[in-house]
Amino acid sequence: MSALLAMKTLVKDALADLDVVLGWEQGFDALHAKPLFMETEQDVDRLILGPACVQNLAVHLPSLKGKKAGIVVKGCDSRAVVELLQEGLVERGDLVVFGFGCDGVVGLSRLAEKAGGLAHVRTVEKNGGRLNLNVDGADVELDFDDVCAPKCMRCARPNAVVSDHFAGERLEPRVPSDKPTPLEAFEEKSLEERFDFWKEQMRRCLRCYACRNACPMCVCRDHCLAGARDPRFLSQEAVVSENFMFQMIHTLHMAGRCVSCGECERACPMDIPIGLLRAKSAEIAAGLFDQAAGLDPESRPPLLTFNVEEATIEEHNL
Repeated sequence: MSALLAMKTLVKDALADLDVVLGWEQGFDALHAKPLFMETEQDVDRLILGPACVQNLAVHLPSLKGKKAGIVVKGCDSRAVVELLQEGLVERGDLVVFGFGCDGVVGLSRLAEKAGGLAHVRTVEKNGGRLNLNVDGADVELDFDDVCAPKCMRCARPNAVVSDHFAGERLEPRVPSDKPTPLEAFEEKSLEERFDFWKEQMRRCLRCYACRNACPMCVCRDHCLAGARDPRFLSQEAVVSENFMFQMIHTLHMAGRCVSCGECERACPMDIPIGLLRAKSAEIAAGLFDQAAGLDPESRPPLLTFNVEEATIEEHNL
């Protein structure tokens, strides 16, 4: 039985006890999936699993608090669910998690560059390390590593880290590449080069807040300081200094909480590599607190706790 068929069976069996189950369905073409809110068995029949299921559906869970909800998750999505549980933003007793093993999703920007445009994509199928598409009636075959989302290149947790039901086979983590990570490559630049890079990126930023709205851990968007007027932290000017301030505040709010799902970067209409900022904050948090986000529902993010002395920081030697 395929993972998709098994997942549909699991969801249908549990649906009677739930108000809604979150999953994906095909969007306007085979390459673009969209969130699916399943309430009936007919809804479940529209469920899809595959390389087009890029969205992290955990972003919708806080708005469903108080309801009995289910959610279909791949590995990175499940880590966001764990973080929401850690922070009490979702009640475990009200949630049913349907997990599966993900062998990668497409990065639309990378795919558009390799395929020379993505109009009228009729079919998308992943076969091992290849991605087969039918674009405008023509068959296109690409190396999946060339078009997958950057987060998938070194995925250490392709399976849901927490689940009540699991569909299909559990997958092995990806073998780490010998190539440097985007963060490692970026940090080979001089400080001046890095600063010039970010000034140029922040000059392009529209301050549309798509990165904030797509982030499953950015849950205070209705009270975001970017919109506060008393006190006023930021203006609405889309200038380098204000854009950079917003992005740095957002990055610090995600420190120790970011699960590297890549939604901020995927949602950015200007293709700004915001993930570099998140990756650096995650690296620092891991080094200071020996912690990785979204793995243990019983733990707490390090910056949401207080200890007189941190076990991993030699404060007396500072």
